[in-house]
Amino acid sequence: MSLIKQLWLTVIILLLLAFGGSLFIGVTTSRGYIEQEVEIKNRDNANALALTMSQMEKDPVTIGLLLAAQFDTGHYRRIELRDPEGEIIDLREGPEEVADVPGWFVDLVSFEVPAGRAVIQDRWNQYGTLTLESQHSFAYRSLWRSTLELMGWFALAGVLSLALAAWIVRTIRRPLRQVVEQARDIGDRRFTTSPEPRTRELKEVVQAMNQLSGSVAEMLGRESERLDLLRKRLQHDPVSGVLNREAFMHQLRIMLESNNRRATGTLLMVRVAQLGEVSEHLGHAETDKLLHELAQSLEQLGDIRGEGIAGRLSGTDFALLVPANTDTAAIGQELTQRLAALKEQQAIRLGLPSALIAYAQGDRPRALLASLDGALSTAENRGDLAQLVAEGQQRLPLYQSHTEWRQALTQALDDGVYLGRFPVLDAEGKLLHLECPARLRLKGEWRPAGIFMPWISRLGLDARLDLAVARETLREINRHGKPLGINLSPASVRDGRFVMDLHGLLQGNREAARQLWIEVPEAMVIHDLESFRSLCRQLQPFGCKLGLEHVGREFRRISDLKDLGLAYLKIDASLVRGIGDSPERQTLLRGMATLCHSIGILAIAEGVDSLQESELVHELGIDGVTGPGIRQLDRPGG
Repeated sequence: MSLIKQLWLTVIILLLLAFGGSLFIGVTTSRGYIEQEVEIKNRDNANALALTMSQMEKDPVTIGLLLAAQFDTGHYRRIELRDPEGEIIDLREGPEEVADVPGWFVDLVSFEVPAGRAVIQDRWNQYGTLTLESQHSFAYRSLWRSTLELMGWFALAGVLSLALAAWIVRTIRRPLRQVVEQARDIGDRRFTTSPEPRTRELKEVVQAMNQLSGSVAEMLGRESERLDLLRKRLQHDPVSGVLNREAFMHQLRIMLESNNRRATGTLLMVRVAQLGEVSEHLGHAETDKLLHELAQSLEQLGDIRGEGIAGRLSGTDFALLVPANTDTAAIGQELTQRLAALKEQQAIRLGLPSALIAYAQGDRPRALLASLDGALSTAENRGDLAQLVAEGQQRLPLYQSHTEWRQALTQALDDGVYLGRFPVLDAEGKLLHLECPARLRLKGEWRPAGIFMPWISRLGLDARLDLAVARETLREINRHGKPLGINLSPASVRDGRFVMDLHGLLQGNREAARQLWIEVPEAMVIHDLESFRSLCRQLQPFGCKLGLEHVGREFRRISDLKDLGLAYLKIDASLVRGIGDSPERQTLLRGMATLCHSIGILAIAEGVDSLQESELVHELGIDGVTGPGIRQLDRPGG
């Protein structure tokens, strides 16, 4: 039995005990008082009537008339006159009817009042004995009325008491529910806090649980900060703060090999011309500050344009990778403005030439960098802020204009999407879920996301595509019963209409929703955490699993996600590829897996190339693997 039910039962029992006790005492007291009053009335009336009869002539007719008159006017039950030998001289008896009072009440109360007795004298001799009993009907009616009044007042008091008890129980239930929810959250590894109630005992419990939650959150924060420092030491340039050459090239290769929206985008390079002379004029510290400011400016540009990744390729060259954005003209213009602002801040002449190139799936990293390097050398000779767009691999665009792209994409979305299948397996080779990147039929072929996603984003069709993918995924789950995973674009998550449409779609497919895995890019959570929180709140009732993909750069922020109920994280392939040759990254990956497990989140490695690499990451504590080398591990029943 719940505590609330016990409280209600206690309140009701106390009210019934109070009612029963009050009613019993009230009725018993009134009954005793009435019996005493009636007994006194019987005795006084008997004495008064006997005195009157003692002073009058003892004529039988006169005595009879007196007794009849007294009986008719005095509400008597019985008047009896006996001679000294016990013989009845006269007897008057009335009916026992008690009107307006229930019979069960009369039987329950049953007055027991002694009769009044008095002796009648005839001069110096005893004439007889008078016995008088009053009628009890008025006493029953009086006691019944007082009982009803008592019950009425008690009913009113009971209603008021129950209303007060309901208010008290509600004030107790609210913090109790919060404590229960917080306990469940902690059980689910979501370390939330609750407001402190006014009740002292509950307040102490909530304070203790909040302290526990805060301590765990603080521990998670310290551990994630430690792991982030280790990651930065491995992947970042110590002067500029951006990725070093090895880490950047890892990211570039991963982008070009991917099958999603990141497979297409823009790559740009910026060179600090005559860095040696600049260092001589500014000094070592100021030069380092300049390089850091340049790197931060590139990172800001990448954040504005999407999931940009900045890196330092050499002492003088910096690069920025902008996935899912091939508008080189707009990116180049904004880059030039930023470089001009940085140049104006310096007291010396500063050359910051730049070059851009659009990349697509299948391009080779070395070929892209070679083209950029050649264009950058030409730009350096043309001026301090000169900029060139390098020529990449010649490709014939599918469509020539915005209008053609819009018409083609709209028609493709109307026709329906095709879902790819890439398994995510656990340590035993069993299927966790199938990643389902979208394919659209354009010009008679199913095209991967890398081809059309830049135009989807440019034309504002993200929400429509993601909703179509979600609808098709739920249909596939209902058909085959396998868990499937989809990824949502940041633009869709920010779109309140899309979130409501997705909520309605899951509402109509509750069983299938439990098999649905939904992930968003890590960058989305970094730049718009509130929108992601709103998405989590909307989807939590349906039991679908929410996660983050491409996790790595901002892993230290994981402590901010402790209350979102995330089910899994997919660790970026740049931290996984070639892990067998990097003990430092193995340490980092093991720490990330441990931290994920401490808050009940699955850790999944992206970009696994081989069976050996899969076995190694599982030994480090990673729960699942996905990537180009995982398809060979997929097997029936897995």
